[in-house]
Amino acid sequence: MYETSTLKEKIKLFIIILFPILVTQISLNLMTFFDTVMSGRAGAADLAGVAIGSSLWIPVSTGINGIVLAITPIIAQLLGAKLKGEVPKIVQQGIYLAIAFSFLIIAAGASVINPVLSLMDLEPEVSNIAKYYLISIGAGIIPLFIFNTIRCFMDGLGQTRASMIIILISLPLNVFFNYIFIFGKLGIPAFGGIGAGIATTLTYWVVCIISLIVMLRVHPFREYNIFGSWYLPSLRLWANQLKIGVPIGAAIFFETSIFSAVTLLMSAYDTYTIAAHQAALNFAGLLYMIPLSVGMALTIVIGFEAGANRYKEARIYGYIGMSGGVFIAIFAGVILFVFKGPVAALYNTNPEVIELTKQFIFFAIFYQLADAFGAPIQGALRGYKDVNMTLIIALVSYWVIGLPTGWILANYTSLEPFGYWVGIIVGLSCGAVALLWRLIHIQKKYANI
Repeated sequence: MYETSTLKEKIKLFIIILFPILVTQISLNLMTFFDTVMSGRAGAADLAGVAIGSSLWIPVSTGINGIVLAITPIIAQLLGAKLKGEVPKIVQQGIYLAIAFSFLIIAAGASVINPVLSLMDLEPEVSNIAKYYLISIGAGIIPLFIFNTIRCFMDGLGQTRASMIIILISLPLNVFFNYIFIFGKLGIPAFGGIGAGIATTLTYWVVCIISLIVMLRVHPFREYNIFGSWYLPSLRLWANQLKIGVPIGAAIFFETSIFSAVTLLMSAYDTYTIAAHQAALNFAGLLYMIPLSVGMALTIVIGFEAGANRYKEARIYGYIGMSGGVFIAIFAGVILFVFKGPVAALYNTNPEVIELTKQFIFFAIFYQLADAFGAPIQGALRGYKDVNMTLIIALVSYWVIGLPTGWILANYTSLEPFGYWVGIIVGLSCGAVALLWRLIHIQKKYANI
């Protein structure tokens, strides 16, 4: 990270930071994409089982990752304030906290997985695949959260290319592991959808080990000498991270969990409908990585400028990000509309599943428009460490407005399963408007500083 003085310099720096984040996020999402696509090739039940398992796992993982994300604006602001000596302590405490949350999730998951799945009206084969997919993923929780902590440290320094390279190395490995464990190669039994969970866990361990090596051996990270001095766990520093991270994590949880809740509600429909819903949601999620990456880049640059009390510069970066969000929304909508047929055929060969997937993708065009506008604004607000209002907005727009609207439309109109998607569109649109209002308020607050 460095100071900029002209708009051209800001756009250049923003793109330098954004592009590796975008590649990283798309690559991470491609792991889920390949899990879903390759599981679908094993059978509709495997696709549905992975869909249910993912719907339970993703809100938890993204929620905890949201807590870890607090490290990015903390380090960016320390860098802007020229307090580099505080960085090693922050990173170590972040790793401690990530490990603590990992054990908490493993313990909680072991106690609730059977009761939760038994509440759902699933076919026995689908339920079995979902259960053991989740158990397999559980073995990779600790390395996943350690990696995300290290990644946030790297990104907070503005060195976003490092995590991009790590993920690009691991992505082909994930596909290779999927091929082996899903379809049964090299003498290993075919696990179907469960194999996708095994492959993902192995990938998490590889990513974690590589990221530790890079942090300790590669410039400029080794200059921070993260483990040069060992610090005992500090409840005070944990509290500082949690003060920012819990609202971020909760807001992300409320957003991602509404999609998971809809998937669980879809269990009332047949396996083909569940599979088609998950396929459409999976591809739309891949496109969502673009505005999400813009938001993550805004957190870094705005955090850096806010740490140095250059709020005018931070505001300019906000405008750059929002302008990019509008362009992204249009671009992603066109992609979804033009390629909905070929995309649907990627996930399954069954004609009925393909046709249902195309219909779900049509609705995805509209909800991603609001998401592509709201995600950059969330990232900008995180750069200011303004996270509490974002939490409230997420709770109200998604769970008070979006999900109830979708349930009413699904159960009392002819839309049926598509009604849930209309509800998501309504919730995300309300959230985007509220987030824009909050960002304008924060910018005015710091206008005269």
